[in-house]
Amino acid sequence: MSQPTATSSVQHLVLGWFSMVLGLCGLSLAWHRAKPWLGDLAWTLSLAIGTLAAVIFVILLLANTWRVFHFSSAVLEDLMHPVRHVFVAAVPTSMVLVATVMVTLFGPSALADGLWMSGSVTLLVATVWVVHRWLHVGRSPAAFWPTMTPALFIPVVGNVLPPLAGVPLGHEVWSAAQFGMAVLLWPVALTLVLVRIGMVGLWPERLLATTFIMIAPPALVGLSGALLGVPILLVHMAWGVALFFTLLSMTLFRRSLSQPFGIALWGMSFPLSGFAALSLRIVPDVGWLQALALAWLAFVSLLIGWLLWRTVRGLWRGDLLQAEATPALRSA
Repeated sequence: MSQPTATSSVQHLVLGWFSMVLGLCGLSLAWHRAKPWLGDLAWTLSLAIGTLAAVIFVILLLANTWRVFHFSSAVLEDLMHPVRHVFVAAVPTSMVLVATVMVTLFGPSALADGLWMSGSVTLLVATVWVVHRWLHVGRSPAAFWPTMTPALFIPVVGNVLPPLAGVPLGHEVWSAAQFGMAVLLWPVALTLVLVRIGMVGLWPERLLATTFIMIAPPALVGLSGALLGVPILLVHMAWGVALFFTLLSMTLFRRSLSQPFGIALWGMSFPLSGFAALSLRIVPDVGWLQALALAWLAFVSLLIGWLLWRTVRGLWRGDLLQAEATPALRSA
């Protein structure tokens, strides 16, 4: 079988590929949190991972711009897809996260400020568009509930992130406003997902890795809330909720990895690294967590390293950028 050309493969570069940027940025921020214990090693690893995330972000952005002009029908198909449409929020979320890594490593700058503002505003527009689809008139319950998967949390997570860079950049009011949107949407999305389980069962095996996205909202609520002055007790409560969803998701870890490798598996990376970052954030308050938090960071690093290796191998062999059969949205 002949290998697809690089140009033709771009049409299959769905927006879910930006999950790579989210996961690598999250890991970079988590390693930066480890600096008090690991010193320059943690900072160097944070810089290397953050640089890789920025490079991949630029490549994906350019490739998707090419895709818009040359494969507009494929882009439209993504936007109309009952599950994949939520990943439109992953693009501005990536912008906010890359800006956050820049600010974390090097401090505020005009470039980081511009990237953060562009991502933050675009994220708001994307979130309104995604939620508007929930209100689509004429959709029957049989068509609506199967589309409710943990991917719904992607725009929620995105709106939790702005304070991480927005507060150091001097945009505390807008950061708090977007944080408030996320706090509103999180229980709504969680309710929709839980009702979906009751109505039609768990999402199919091919989408099991999306379960881990449920970890991200409480983990990032804790991190961003701390910057906005949320009482430390509430930060600890957010960590407890994130811990619950982490333990729950890990019960599906082996089943998720047993699926044929695809970009959906990157959905595990950012939530797990976000939990690592929050755990390292509360370590000074709960000393016995130090060893566990660092061990968790090492585990997440190995997992993301494996995901990166499998992705490179899949691209080299031509296994990834191909038309993917859409899994049934109902549980098996």
